[in-house]
Amino acid sequence: MKTHNSSIEHLQAEFDARIAEDAKIEPKDWMPAAYRKTLIRQISQHAHSEVIGMQPEGNWITRAPSLRRKAVLMAKVQDEAGHGLYLYSAAETLGMSRDQMIADLQSGKAKYSSIFNYPTLSWADIGAIGWLVDGAAIMNQVMLCRCSYGPYSRGMVRICKEESFHQRQGFEIMLTLAQGSEEQKAMAQDALNRWWWPSLMMFGPPDSESANTEQSMAWRIKRQTNDELRQRFVDQTTPQADYLGLTIPDPDLKWDAEAGHYQFGEVDWDEFWQVVKGNGICNRDRIRQHVKAHEDGTWVREAAQAHAERKAAAAEAA
Repeated sequence: MKTHNSSIEHLQAEFDARIAEDAKIEPKDWMPAAYRKTLIRQISQHAHSEVIGMQPEGNWITRAPSLRRKAVLMAKVQDEAGHGLYLYSAAETLGMSRDQMIADLQSGKAKYSSIFNYPTLSWADIGAIGWLVDGAAIMNQVMLCRCSYGPYSRGMVRICKEESFHQRQGFEIMLTLAQGSEEQKAMAQDALNRWWWPSLMMFGPPDSESANTEQSMAWRIKRQTNDELRQRFVDQTTPQADYLGLTIPDPDLKWDAEAGHYQFGEVDWDEFWQVVKGNGICNRDRIRQHVKAHEDGTWVREAAQAHAERKAAAAEAA
């Protein structure tokens, strides 16, 4: 027993040293069970968010106002599917099967970003999602390119490049609407009004209420806290809204020259927790649609598996 404990202590010391040196932890390396559990939770939740996030935008592919807009939106939704694939693959390196991750999502055991439980009521919402939601995602995810877990950090490099394109695409939609007719500008303003506060919620609860932030920072999974990222987002996005000629729906928003930041109002955390608990506007619809798509695709997965088994059997026979 003493020898076993000494071995664990040695492995823990090596792990701690690699984290301190900013070295990458790879799938075959020893890692604490809690580190593995935290990564599975975070990466699978990230993957679920990418896949569920296809729904509110996919809803507008057939109604995009031009062929160009349709093609760009289709490409974006396809990108989100790819992001989910990269992330599920990264999570699988930690020992969690994709089937189990999907089962946990569909049962409600696993969560995804609260932002995707809000409806897309107009074409301007597609612009607001690109500008605000993907803008917040980039703010969250750029630091993950330096995450201590190798497969996650490497996957995030490509994801962030594509999210940057998505953010610019959304801003361009909002700019076109803001410079259009009074009706179009009003549509853009309405979308901003509805998506602003949910976008601030994307960074997670306040640091004082975040159960995982401190440990994730210590393990260098995260590099900045929820509140730090939220402040950066407000500071970056407020001048963009001014450029668009739109008004952020926060009467408390003002520049603090002494602090060098914008002060902003209090997020409705009661709403946030209600959505996280499954009581958002679209929670049930999102999961119901995911279950249906998964069931409808059963025959594809079974056919692919059968084909792979036949090829393997033929190779073995040869």
